[in-house]
Amino acid sequence: MITSTLIGLLFGAGLAALLTLLFGVYSIGPTERGVLTTFGRVQRTAGTTAEDPQLGALLNAEEKARYNYPNVRVIPPGGPYFKWPWQKLYKVDMTIQAIDITWDPDISQDSIEAVTKDNLTVQISGQIRWKPCARNLYAYLFGVAHPAAHVVGYFISVLRDRIATFHGQSAEGSVEGVSINDLRRNLSLINSYMEEACRKTSARYGVDLDAALITNIDPPTDVDEALASINTTQNQVAASISQTKADADQKLKMA
Repeated sequence: MITSTLIGLLFGAGLAALLTLLFGVYSIGPTERGVLTTFGRVQRTAGTTAEDPQLGALLNAEEKARYNYPNVRVIPPGGPYFKWPWQKLYKVDMTIQAIDITWDPDISQDSIEAVTKDNLTVQISGQIRWKPCARNLYAYLFGVAHPAAHVVGYFISVLRDRIATFHGQSAEGSVEGVSINDLRRNLSLINSYMEEACRKTSARYGVDLDAALITNIDPPTDVDEALASINTTQNQVAASISQTKADADQKLKMA
């Protein structure tokens, strides 16, 4: 009786050890990072987001108090590693991902609407490229429920503000004034502005914005047709003025 009980205990212990090894050994892929929690608490290291020399510099005083996440232990690519049954592993894909700015987990839409300074409603389409911020994986994993949705929402709010206050800038190919033409001819300037303005998403949501790719800013069809007609007339007038000036210069030279 004692022998059979001992054998049962040894068998159970051996089976438990085997299962622990089978399910406790893991590896991290070359494009991944790992984070472990023990009884639901993430493994932390010294410091916080507000104290980070790179991330802290992106936040103002109010934001530092609101988005002050702890630093966590990040498991680099490689292995084999081992975890206990009471530990949970989170694997994070660190590759750059592209997402359409119209993406929303709750609704389906083809474009984003914004209003210009002259009260023209325009439809905007494009993409953003992003990846998880290795220096702020706590925010990415535990700070917000859907990091991608937060970043898209934040990006759209900043973009709408930029569209509503946009002025043509003195640069090659730009036009002074506020109009759909200004916006269309300055897409590269708008994208550059968006990339700079959204840098703080690394500290706020644990997401690095890699690039902003606004591709189209379109007014309603009837307005677009009217603008096309106006632009054609303006181009014809400009061409006539240039030709008249060239003819006058030629006559002066001949005289």
